Amino acid sequence: MIAFTVNGNKVRVDVAPDTPLLWVLRDTVGLTGTKYGCGIAQCGACTVHLDGEPIRSCTTPVSQAAGRQVLTIEGLSRNNSHPVQKAWIAEDVPQCGYCQSGQIMTTVALLAKIKNPSDAEIDEALAGNICRCGTYNGVRRAVHRAAKLMGA
Repeated sequence: MIAFTVNGNKVRVDVAPDTPLLWVLRDTVGLTGTKYGCGIAQCGACTVHLDGEPIRSCTTPVSQAAGRQVLTIEGLSRNNSHPVQKAWIAEDVPQCGYCQSGQIMTTVALLAKIKNPSDAEIDEALAGNICRCGTYNGVRRAVHRAAKLMGA
């Protein structure tokens, strides 16, 4: 059994320690907001926070989460009231939406460290989050809007 906290709730899972955290979150815990994209930590769709740091859950073994805090897109808010979610909605960022939970989770981590990031800082932080639809300009606008909503 591996015990950790997901979105403030303690969970215990009976899975192999090398099982990717992504599959434990989706298939065992039932939180499907975190997406599978590439399986090799290159696209960012599977981004979650582990003790406040963004990680790629597709290549992170669940054993690394033992005793730690995991935050997924579902844990930001129950009703899309997190400032980053509000900004995404206001800017109408998603097209297909598949990459957006990873983009949002990366943005939340960025804004926790840099309250009012420049375009270059946004581009650098989100460089590893691939959007097949090319919504990068909308993402950048949403990050700036979220920063303002958060008091930057």
